[in-house]
Amino acid sequence: MKPRWPMIALCISVLVASAPSAAFPTKDEYVVIADNNQKSTVPVDTTEKPRAPIKLTEMRVRSEVALRYARTSVLTHVHNPDARPQEVTFRMLLPDTAFISGFTMILSGKSYKAYVKEKEEAKQIYTQAVSQGLGAAHVATKARDSNHFTVSTNVEGNTTAVFDLRYEEFLVRRNGLYNHAINLHPGSFVPKMEVVVHIKESQKITALRVPEVRTGNEVDATEKDAQNSKAVIQKSTNEKEATVTFTPDLTEQRRLAQIYAEKTKQKSSSEKYIGYSSTEEENDEDATVLGQFVVQYDVERTNNGEILVNDGYFVHFMAPTSLPPLSKYVVFVLDTSGSMMGRKVEQLRSAMEAILSDLNPNDYFSIVEFNSDVKVHELKEADEEPAPAYSHYSYFNTRNTPVTLVPPSPATAENIAKAKVIVSRLNASGGTNIYSALEVAFNLVRKGTRNENETDVSSTVATTTDGVSTTAATTKKTEKIEKELEPIVIFLTDGDPTVGETSTARILSFITEKNSGDKRASLYSLAFGEDADRAFLRKLSLRNEGFMRHIYEAADAALQLHDFYRQVSSPLLSHVQFLYPEKQIKEGSLSRNKFRTINAGSEVAIVGQVADDATEITPQVNAFCGNDDGIGRKRYEVSQKVIVPKTKDEHLPLERLWAYLTIKQLLDKRDAADDSKDDSAEKKALAIALKYEFVTPLTSLVVVKPEETNAVDVESVDNLHFSNPLRTVAFFKSSSSRLQPGGMMDYSSPGLPSPYYSGGGGGAGFAGPPGPYSPYYGFETTRTTTPIILTTYATTTAQLESYHLEFFEWTSSLLNPFKDTLAFNDNGTEVILKLSKDDDPPKADGGDTECSNSTSAVGASDSAASVCVYLTRCHAARSITADDYQKSYCVVDNKYAGVCCARADVDKTP
Repeated sequence: MKPRWPMIALCISVLVASAPSAAFPTKDEYVVIADNNQKSTVPVDTTEKPRAPIKLTEMRVRSEVALRYARTSVLTHVHNPDARPQEVTFRMLLPDTAFISGFTMILSGKSYKAYVKEKEEAKQIYTQAVSQGLGAAHVATKARDSNHFTVSTNVEGNTTAVFDLRYEEFLVRRNGLYNHAINLHPGSFVPKMEVVVHIKESQKITALRVPEVRTGNEVDATEKDAQNSKAVIQKSTNEKEATVTFTPDLTEQRRLAQIYAEKTKQKSSSEKYIGYSSTEEENDEDATVLGQFVVQYDVERTNNGEILVNDGYFVHFMAPTSLPPLSKYVVFVLDTSGSMMGRKVEQLRSAMEAILSDLNPNDYFSIVEFNSDVKVHELKEADEEPAPAYSHYSYFNTRNTPVTLVPPSPATAENIAKAKVIVSRLNASGGTNIYSALEVAFNLVRKGTRNENETDVSSTVATTTDGVSTTAATTKKTEKIEKELEPIVIFLTDGDPTVGETSTARILSFITEKNSGDKRASLYSLAFGEDADRAFLRKLSLRNEGFMRHIYEAADAALQLHDFYRQVSSPLLSHVQFLYPEKQIKEGSLSRNKFRTINAGSEVAIVGQVADDATEITPQVNAFCGNDDGIGRKRYEVSQKVIVPKTKDEHLPLERLWAYLTIKQLLDKRDAADDSKDDSAEKKALAIALKYEFVTPLTSLVVVKPEETNAVDVESVDNLHFSNPLRTVAFFKSSSSRLQPGGMMDYSSPGLPSPYYSGGGGGAGFAGPPGPYSPYYGFETTRTTTPIILTTYATTTAQLESYHLEFFEWTSSLLNPFKDTLAFNDNGTEVILKLSKDDDPPKADGGDTECSNSTSAVGASDSAASVCVYLTRCHAARSITADDYQKSYCVVDNKYAGVCCARADVDKTP
């Protein structure tokens, strides 16, 4: 980051209220602007006096996690105590793997509800906005692996604005645990703050931890980390459900903010992801960051996997746990070019020392060092005097010049010790010869994955059918195999190719061709720092059975490298294929079902649609696993049979899980492909995103006026200016390298359990009147954005009064005044409930009936005595939220909007 960017980040909010001036957008950033088209009806005091600051009064986060699929809602209330309108900015850090699935604002009794539209649909209105001189710039970054969402709007005097942002994500298993992270960046201390995470799984929850609130920039917490003493954990009697509640009061919030500030100050000033300026005058009320709230858990499992079927969809989980790891051959390809000089190369040495210690006794390894030249290290170098600095074994013109390659080294204690001596001598200099380094690596793989000593080997087949395991031995045969190794290439670089072949397109083509056939290896790319070409490295890994991971240039980079290695260091199954009979699955609905490896601590999930006439699903899993003696491998087969249930379980979100994973994998397929005109994967992903209202790089979050269908989208805003502070401005930052609203930088791949992403978190933040210390979180230049467009959805106070809902302001976000209904989405199903304008509220013919969902009743604590009544009859329903209503609604007389209400609150006089 250049020195001037922190100042730009601090001053950017001033632009929103100032006259036209130069904007500061990034090259790949998108911004959207739309008109509120409303005038204040409140008399404005024009006397020059300080404004009463905007206050964040409430923040409630609710996460429902079912079958690793998390649906999160962040509801925030912001009050403007001044008589004059003031601008408020809602900011949120989303998990990098999340899709936004809904956004609503309630301002002065009017609801602004967002919808998802195709990007191209919106260009006309955007063009019109540009012609009127509208524009904006936004400079912001993120915590690691997260995406920044920002909406700025005016709040009338003496009113409260309500923001409700919803997003969904599939929790990925890493190192044996699912991590659900929520960033708490409120921007100020909040009188009412509550985070509730409810987990419901089909198997017993075997591990559940809530570590102390973290900064969001560490590697995953372990059992050795301190636990959150303020988090309350409640488990069900069947051990398949758990609820975690965190309600930090103001004292606890101040403690967390202080800890976060202290940890941030300890980091190097060169770290480019730091969220805040170190300016001493910074106001903690404007830039309060509490940290990242994390829930970690795991479930009971077997090697056979688990299949769940519901309402025409299925999910097949596989996470083997008790298999011996396959023996592997790891080729470490390490960049020691001049840009690695200093702390980077020191951290590389430290990380490699830890990684080498983690090699298994039956593994083999090679170390390839590259800068302008390439060197394959021999372990005998450790016994010799160190070579002169930067003296390398040159490997020029690698495609035409044959080279004698050093055989792989077995991971004995003696060899590991020698390798540590070699990596301790690594020094940085020269350019970056990426192509030659990778060609050497794959030449090593081709030569070194098999030991050429002849030996008698017994071939065995391990078979599991409905949980019963059998092992059949075959006759002995002589093979040129003593140990077949799983090939892995770990490639680390911090820059672009500058020596030899410098065209990334040609490198992609050459290396993918080189890494083909039976000895195809998994290539894991590590982008070290901000200067590495992550888009290129991501595509390179996607094409070669691996994934890309960003290693942040920070004090803990060595820990990041080691943590990454642990995730891929123990392959348990290889050449994994999930087979389903054609007549049981709808054509074209099956997600990715072939994987190069499944690693210890991870999990794969295959989803699909069940054929209409199918009564059962009988999949078969074929793979290879390791022998118990660590030598060779054997076939692994699992056959199962699952009956298709006739009833629907409302708590299993399999349809949305199918949509989520299918979109991600289709966009991975698009990103990995050659630059061609085949856009079938993109078209299919777009159709699914529109149907399920997910914000992705292909879609925009849009709000339309009643009886209008024009959507708004944007182009790049490199040269726009902002000229009207009374407009609503919305931003959503998204990565072009992944498919998501939060664009993924997910580094998932065809070669790993999918999805296989690093985690992130979501959290909200607010800024008051524009000033020099707005809490932006940094600057990231390699992301693109997915826009959000907001225009007025006019729900007036008069309309609410016509339905006798003037005291139920939250209904504005659900109200359709043209059809006299409340409408919302409940687990993928549209719910439409009738409203009445009669003075006497509707009642059921047989009288008030007891609620079936009494656990979600509103009102008095005695939820057992709760009944279903029309909305206006429940006094307690006045103070709930739209999110609360969707959990407690019921139907009166088969059509009217009801609520499950405690009897004590029914027909209660105010």
